[in-house]
Amino acid sequence: MTSKSTAVKTARPNVVEIRDVSKRFVLHKDKSLKERVLHPRRSREHRDDFWALKDVNLEIEAGSTIGLIGPNGSGKSTLLKTIGGIIEPTSGAVYSRGRLAALLELGAGFHPDLTGRENVYLNAAILGMDREETESRFEEIVDFSGIRPFIDTQVKFYSSGMYVRLAFAVAINVNPDVLLVDEVLAVGDEAFQKKCLDKIKQFQEEGRTIVIVSHSLPQIVELCTRAVVMGHGHVIFDGHPEDAVSILRAGFDSADQAESEQGRLERDRARIEEIARRRQLVQITNVTSTPSEGEDLLPGSTLEVAVTFETQLDLTAWDLTVALVNQLGTTVLVTSTHVSGLKNAPLGIGEHTINFTLPNLSMGAGEYLVTTTFLDDQRHELSRREDLGGFRAVTGPESIGPVYADASSTFLD
Repeated sequence: MTSKSTAVKTARPNVVEIRDVSKRFVLHKDKSLKERVLHPRRSREHRDDFWALKDVNLEIEAGSTIGLIGPNGSGKSTLLKTIGGIIEPTSGAVYSRGRLAALLELGAGFHPDLTGRENVYLNAAILGMDREETESRFEEIVDFSGIRPFIDTQVKFYSSGMYVRLAFAVAINVNPDVLLVDEVLAVGDEAFQKKCLDKIKQFQEEGRTIVIVSHSLPQIVELCTRAVVMGHGHVIFDGHPEDAVSILRAGFDSADQAESEQGRLERDRARIEEIARRRQLVQITNVTSTPSEGEDLLPGSTLEVAVTFETQLDLTAWDLTVALVNQLGTTVLVTSTHVSGLKNAPLGIGEHTINFTLPNLSMGAGEYLVTTTFLDDQRHELSRREDLGGFRAVTGPESIGPVYADASSTFLD
């Protein structure tokens, strides 16, 4: 896995440079095309300019993996399409070098009346591969997609899962220098998703450059060497993925529509600077669970979770949460000091350890991770650890699922 320490500047060349890029869309308020034709002057009066991007400047170094995150409508997907040349900026310029592949709208070049085999050649040509190169990679593409029995069937008879699997398999095998990915790492079943992530990690090991748009924040932290937070078409933050995710989770985005764009931007950046400063002053240093990793939690047992943290702040309002996460990344239980007996207890400077007791647990069988988060009085995330603490739950065959019950059945007649 790529090390996060590479978030600092290195001497590697830039493969993408974004210079003062802005993108404007015109929003028509007319209800129909007929109104626009019959009343062109009224149409001009009832339209607004929407700036999806405003004066964006970024440099992307060779071999880095960049995550673009932000609320819906913040401009991240528009920025990715601008990098890929799919959208022309209204002003500014994008410079790139090397072969670029974009996993944006999978299967956009597929024709429903052609077979899977024919669409592989068609889509590969659209993505810049010649016939000889496609033929040399054809078997690898089909194997990756996992739909070999249907490769000579017209794609209009494919399920949606088969469709995107084949499209992803083509795009990922273009052998790009720069790969752009927009929310497509969730296609297919769990096994195929793992295959996609393994391919992304292989690209990282080969030194390729990757730009990812995703709402999966743990995925951004896991995969990226750097993350950019977008808001109102601007770059709000550019730095370490964990800091970027914490800033986004803190909810920097303003709901005050009356506030000027510049005022909102300045306020958001000031909040981010303050959150970033406070994050340096609180650190979760250790998490242990009993039973611990490799040991068994039996139905009805008690789980103890001890969280140690250091703070350089005197706090009267704060919260510490503990979450249990299963192998699929699903949170199955959350508790915190607020709801378990230590709400707003005075907290002085120094090291502290808090022990959580979770009695009578009956978890579904499997491995679990313990995620801990320290929040300040504004519910801003100051520290988070997902890599410490874990255990294994063991159950009988009486029931399956995230919760275990010692089930029994009897006749009533």
